[in-house]
Amino acid sequence: MTSESKKPLEQRRRLGGWLPDKEAELVAFRKELARRARQRAASAPRTHVVDELRALIEGDTVLRMNLSRAIDQAQSAGYELGYSTIGELIDIIDYVTTYAPPFSESSLIHCPLNALLDWPMCMPSGYAVFRDPAFNARLKRVLNVWCGFLSGPHSRMHLNGSPDGWFCEEAQQRLGISQFLCDPHEPHWGFASWNSFFTRQFKPGARPLAEAADSKIIVSACEASPYEVRHGIRFEDSFWLKSQPYSVREILERSPRELAERFVGGSIYQAFLSAFNYHRWHAPVAGTIREAYQVDGTYYSDAESEGEDPGGLNDSQGYTTAVAARAVIVIDCDDPAIGQVACVFVGMAEVSSCMIDVFPGQHVSKGEELGFFQYGGSTYCLIFEPDVIRGFVVQPPFDNAQPIRVNAHLATAR
Repeated sequence: MTSESKKPLEQRRRLGGWLPDKEAELVAFRKELARRARQRAASAPRTHVVDELRALIEGDTVLRMNLSRAIDQAQSAGYELGYSTIGELIDIIDYVTTYAPPFSESSLIHCPLNALLDWPMCMPSGYAVFRDPAFNARLKRVLNVWCGFLSGPHSRMHLNGSPDGWFCEEAQQRLGISQFLCDPHEPHWGFASWNSFFTRQFKPGARPLAEAADSKIIVSACEASPYEVRHGIRFEDSFWLKSQPYSVREILERSPRELAERFVGGSIYQAFLSAFNYHRWHAPVAGTIREAYQVDGTYYSDAESEGEDPGGLNDSQGYTTAVAARAVIVIDCDDPAIGQVACVFVGMAEVSSCMIDVFPGQHVSKGEELGFFQYGGSTYCLIFEPDVIRGFVVQPPFDNAQPIRVNAHLATAR
């Protein structure tokens, strides 16, 4: 059955609360975004990096053809995008570079670009577009400019107590804001920017470290909901298949082959962060940093095996560990029985900034901060050598799993 003959989806399961489940809410959002974009286009010059993205698409016949067809396929399948041409899409992307998300009790949309690209990226012609290296390189420049805006003072427009502000009563409850370092008596509660709010820090003692003196107790590196546990992972595998095996070679990419080979036959734990989670990373074990580097990759690529459903970006998390933009930190543990642990922090959708705070040769204590995600959706995984893990605290299936707190007991080593 072709996408043109399928009945449009009206609702789907979304992980992490980054986008609403109901398609009608996303349609209304896209239309409003398009209206504001038209106003901006009529009165303001286009951002340089967005013009570079436009020039790339227009200058590459295959890329332009595939993106145009992806838009047409989504519309033919019955979805309202808020745009019908590449030019209209470019204008909306330009508008988003100066957009800070408001709070909403009913239809909270954290990721405007994900909402905008929701359907084209999972159409038959869209898969090639969102894997294209040149397209992702230009898209990264756009996301970096937007990240710059979100790191500046003009991004604080919704850091207040209004109904669409992040400090209204409902938002405070969802965020658990009382756990975090902030001052309600200060303007914008003391946050210098949207990103400083997004990467807010816990108050001392809010997340105590499990068994600090016991090296066999491995702790959660992020505040995140379990997604997958696998054992017997391979050096190289067909990670794009429906089962989404984990492929160590692709995940670690820049690591020396001999380092990646240490994890063959080992165990992997993956978890995803929600829109309301704490977005900083902590060391799951004590040890010395062996590797710390970033890998450029995709931002909106999902696996064809998940089908023509934008929920596939959520359900492609195993696949994204090998293709998406990510930070890799390998820790040589103080406990020689554990060996090395690879910590992989993966940017999904709007994330373009995986910020590493540690460096090779540095010693870190268990629970010490390693870095953080700036704005967007995200997932992470920990990779262990063979026969290291006695057992994880949680086991699949992980339907409706609650987040494991950062620094909480995650696994026990042998």
